[in-house]
Amino acid sequence: MTGTFFGEFDLAASTLWLFWAFFAGLLFYIQRENMREGYPLEDDEGNKSSNPSMFPIPDDKTFELPHGRGSVTVPSGQTPERANLPLKRVGPGNGYPLEPTGDPMLDGVGPASWAPRRDAPELDGHGHPKIVPMSANDAFKFASGRDPRGLPVVSGDGEVVGKVTDMWIDEPEQLVRYLEFTLDAKWGTGNRLMPLTLARIGSNQVKVRSLYGKHFATIPTIASATQVTLLEEDKICGYYGGGTLYADASRQEPQL
Repeated sequence: MTGTFFGEFDLAASTLWLFWAFFAGLLFYIQRENMREGYPLEDDEGNKSSNPSMFPIPDDKTFELPHGRGSVTVPSGQTPERANLPLKRVGPGNGYPLEPTGDPMLDGVGPASWAPRRDAPELDGHGHPKIVPMSANDAFKFASGRDPRGLPVVSGDGEVVGKVTDMWIDEPEQLVRYLEFTLDAKWGTGNRLMPLTLARIGSNQVKVRSLYGKHFATIPTIASATQVTLLEEDKICGYYGGGTLYADASRQEPQL
């Protein structure tokens, strides 16, 4: 008996099927790697979801963090979610909205939400804090446009609550992230940061529409005068963002 072994073998078809098998395995691997954070799924109240993923949770993997910040193991070493949030469901079933039961801006819920991020500053590629005040960095100077330093800070209800004293820059990105201002005695004590994206710099004032005068005293503070941590950033931005809805009850009503 004579004949060739591959005489009836379709090499082109087998190559195609091998590609599809490889591609299916790649999708399976990528989806499992995507599940290292945020899984297993939970419902709105933090209970285990009744509809878990069709893919199995991946085994633990440890990542070494740069600049001597240790290591993190996921999924078992995920940062726990915030517990006992002052919220209640407005209806009986899953999917109904959650309604704040206290002061949502102070409680950090809804639009004012913040995540329990690492309480350490974000670093650049050289291991230095990315966001620093301009007054502590001789490499940056104001060049053109409107310099907000020295201008009064005006709240959404027209109150003058303080004066801008400094700008905080993202050094690698070369842009301003926050304005620092000192509170007038009537509205509190000390300095606070405001996200530049929620400030409007005019010729004679810096307007912050999202907050009213009474809210400035409880803006989250920072522990250091020369750096801001990831957790502090999240709380500050959440507070200002929450004010766009919660600063005034009328903002929660239909606008049309």
